[in-house]
Amino acid sequence: MKILETERLILRGYNENDFNAVHSYASCKENVIYMIWGPNTEEQTREFISNAIKESSDNALSTNIYAVTLKDSGKLIGGCDMPVKGDGASLGWVLHRDFWKQGYGTEVGRALLKYGFEELNLRRITATCDCENTGSYKLMEKIGMRREGCFFETRSANKNSDKKFGDEYKYAILRDEWEIQKETEYYNNLPCEFTGFFELPELSDGLIRLVCEEKKLAVPEKKYVPAYSFAVCKGSEKIGGVSFRIGYTDGLFYGGQIGYNIDEKYRGNGYAVRACRLLLPVARAHKMEKCIISNEYTNTASRRVCEKLGARLLRLARIPEWNDLYKEGKRFLNIFEWSV
Repeated sequence: MKILETERLILRGYNENDFNAVHSYASCKENVIYMIWGPNTEEQTREFISNAIKESSDNALSTNIYAVTLKDSGKLIGGCDMPVKGDGASLGWVLHRDFWKQGYGTEVGRALLKYGFEELNLRRITATCDCENTGSYKLMEKIGMRREGCFFETRSANKNSDKKFGDEYKYAILRDEWEIQKETEYYNNLPCEFTGFFELPELSDGLIRLVCEEKKLAVPEKKYVPAYSFAVCKGSEKIGGVSFRIGYTDGLFYGGQIGYNIDEKYRGNGYAVRACRLLLPVARAHKMEKCIISNEYTNTASRRVCEKLGARLLRLARIPEWNDLYKEGKRFLNIFEWSV
């Protein structure tokens, strides 16, 4: 079984010497209040460790049962597992209450996702928790998992409840979603400079020109970045519009830095491509090196604009429910990267 490392943790296999550390959390009611097992007797903890050692020896790549230890001291502070079935797996974890709310669970979850998707080549990973276990489902959301459903009375109730059964949340993440997280992190770390809007020189290629109509300030509470809005003009006539958003955010991975629209009677003449190229000085003035352009996967004309610009298709992406585009009814987007 492969040992996994994070910034502060080492995830390793169990051994017989782990009994005291494991039993200290497995026998504590507060620690396992939302678990479907425990509190353990000494016999149950010894049986767990024995089974974990055997399973890890016999089925290392399908069971993935880990003790969670601190890297600097070797102290065992919890456990986790990721049993694999086919091209999917499920996550589980428990940490000693003395180590809650310190980010260790997040490190464990991300380490398991990375191992599952990048080394075991899994397609889908799930996790479940009691609906009252706020800490657990907040952790799932923090590592990029999304809630797929709530199932009534599918597990034992929490151990302080008079009820026999409890409700359960199910979360999941696909490999594509994991890869998008990494891509978004990459773009969010790209250089960008904004100290204010520029007074732009004439943006013209001799056939069309861009006229700045509005400079929109950032709206932090909505996670909107600053943006320029231009009219696309041919002679004295406005034939469409194009916008440029300054910066990189999770939302802009889907919405993009550039948006364009050419009036219907002027389409088919390459004006959108020309308008986008005229934005290059704007991007460079703000020290941006790459721009995202997105379009609905059924919008062949918009995709063709990106291809003519020489933009690289990153992926067909599923739009997350938190994104405004999802709320507008859109579900999938082509995501292009344009080097500027």
